[in-house]
Amino acid sequence: MPRPKKQRLLKHKPNTYYFKPRNIPLRNLQEVNLLPDELEALKLHDVDGFDHKASANKMNISQPTFGRIINKAYKKIADAVVNGKAIRIEKN
Repeated sequence: MPRPKKQRLLKHKPNTYYFKPRNIPLRNLQEVNLLPDELEALKLHDVDGFDHKASANKMNISQPTFGRIINKAYKKIADAVVNGKAIRIEKN
């Protein structure tokens, strides 16, 4: 049985929950789902400029866990941009 997930501190509430390529109907697009903790990790690291250790502390998780979360987020976003997929941000 896996260990239970540690509660993560998520403070960012996005105004937009969906991004898609222009001029392509939504029904023709595949989606990539970005989880709330992945969005928080991106915001802390890339927008606010915190390093992995500081970002992990703000989210109340370990540094290796933060690294795994942000790597997943980068892969999802890269997949969406390169392959022309829509990005849906999951709500908390």
